[in-house]
Amino acid sequence: MEELTLKASPRKLKGKKVKILRQGGQIPAILYGRKFTSLPLLLSQREFTNIVAQAGEATIINLEIPNKEPLKVLIRAIQRDPVTDNLVHIDFYKVDMTQAIQTEIPLEFTGTSPAVEKLEGNLITNKDSIRVECLPEKLVSKIIVDVSALKRFEDLLHVGDLNVPEGIKVLDDQDEIVSQVTPPRSEEELAELEAEPQTAEAEKAQIETMEAKAAAESVAKEATEEGEAAPTGKQPQEEKK
Repeated sequence: MEELTLKASPRKLKGKKVKILRQGGQIPAILYGRKFTSLPLLLSQREFTNIVAQAGEATIINLEIPNKEPLKVLIRAIQRDPVTDNLVHIDFYKVDMTQAIQTEIPLEFTGTSPAVEKLEGNLITNKDSIRVECLPEKLVSKIIVDVSALKRFEDLLHVGDLNVPEGIKVLDDQDEIVSQVTPPRSEEELAELEAEPQTAEAEKAQIETMEAKAAAESVAKEATEEGEAAPTGKQPQEEKK
């Protein structure tokens, strides 16, 4: 089981005031867990960035907090700014090493598929992780998927075909397709795909022309109706005495 170490410190500032911390290169975080009182924390943005490049939801991290014994934690959520993509907030989960946990293990695809190399097919990956349950000590950082088994277009790699280490229970459907190779597109299909943007633009232009024409007709109709209802400009004749 791969382990990484990260330093953190207790955090006193909360709410909107944490913006000051981010400007100083720090990230607010929260640590929670089963039968554990939530603890607001503060991390170094640079240090955490280095850690997150190596760790995922399936990597145990040794969290070091002053005046406390190191804690085993998992990254549960990473919040980023939707505009700048900067780190905003981190959620950690305190792990009880004696209790089974549920998490996701990422899939890493390797090898070369003969159906791609020789038959010029297209490799399709339908999943990038699998949901598992196991004791924390059994966790692995990734599961390797060898696509060299995909020799024909009829071949499929299912969840049940994955080489999952002993002690890890997979929660996903065993029959779910992980990867496959589809036949190359025909010249007709490629031509249709290339024509789709042009067709869409032509349809858009046609709709815009129809809308403009309808708007012009509506304006003309309103003008005609107003002309029929408008005064003629002739004054009524005086009554003959």
